[in-house]
Amino acid sequence: MNTDLQDYSHKRFNILTGEWVLVSPHRAKRPWQGQNEAISNEARPTYDKTCYLCAGNTRINGEINPKYKDVFVFTNDFAALQSDSKSFNVNDRLLLAQSETGICKVICFSPDHSKSLAHMSPSEIQKVVFAWQKEYAVLAKNPNINYIQIFENKGAVMGCSNPHPHGQIWSQSTLPNEVDKKNTQQLNYYNKNNSSLLGDYLAQELEKQERIILENDEFVVLVPFWAIWPFEAMIVPKKQQANILEMNDNDTLQYGEAISVITKAYDKLFNTSFPYSSGIHQAPTDSNENKHWHWHMSFYPPLLRSATVKKFMVGYEMFGSPQRDITAETAVKMLRELL
Repeated sequence: MNTDLQDYSHKRFNILTGEWVLVSPHRAKRPWQGQNEAISNEARPTYDKTCYLCAGNTRINGEINPKYKDVFVFTNDFAALQSDSKSFNVNDRLLLAQSETGICKVICFSPDHSKSLAHMSPSEIQKVVFAWQKEYAVLAKNPNINYIQIFENKGAVMGCSNPHPHGQIWSQSTLPNEVDKKNTQQLNYYNKNNSSLLGDYLAQELEKQERIILENDEFVVLVPFWAIWPFEAMIVPKKQQANILEMNDNDTLQYGEAISVITKAYDKLFNTSFPYSSGIHQAPTDSNENKHWHWHMSFYPPLLRSATVKKFMVGYEMFGSPQRDITAETAVKMLRELL
């Protein structure tokens, strides 16, 4: 391992977005006198009569949830995107705007209000993956949908308004910013090398074994070289797959194991229900072939040094570029010790 990367300030390049992150390993030793987050480890009941996501309960719009036994998906009652939005454009010199349509859904991972993905077995998580695949397949057939974003916000620190285990699926007519960057970077690399950017990166990481958290038959869980968040992680399929529909049943179970391992390790890290935002980036559902795409899932946890110390994106990070103190290699060592 290059020890300079552990001792001196430097920049690392994100091959998927074409952007840089500043790394300052010497700053990890500085004392913390900033804000401490209030983290609750209070045990939750398996059923909460006031929760609008629990089975059999009435949601805010008056609809009653079915008595679901595993996974439940419904159209978001407070969707950020409207399927019937009026079509319009604003092109007034430097004032540009255009209408955007889409469909937003909520996916409850389990009827058990007390659980998170970290408390679910790989086979239970596999049912969530099956639901992701089903929703992706249905939404992809809609001619007005060109991208589908599957994600989860876990924990109040991440702005999650309901502790019931759930995620969301937002689908829309255009590519969002982060996906557009990754689409461009992967396409340019594929056109130049006739191979997958992420696949070639994964081969290099497996050779070095410096940032690997877990490897099973079909997936690798790693801390990417260019990670921004202190304990950021990525799940990458070993086979180049453009989207999650290309997984067979064995793949989905192996994927469930990968999610189970990283979320359990997170909870052990600071002995708390670890907050994060996670999301799957995969090929657009437009009319293009998209054979340059290699789908992946990222976890962005905000905790820095303990259950109460959060990483803030402020100051230089707002006006310059992202910055981190704990190196990717230090983070992966801490996580690997918890497996």
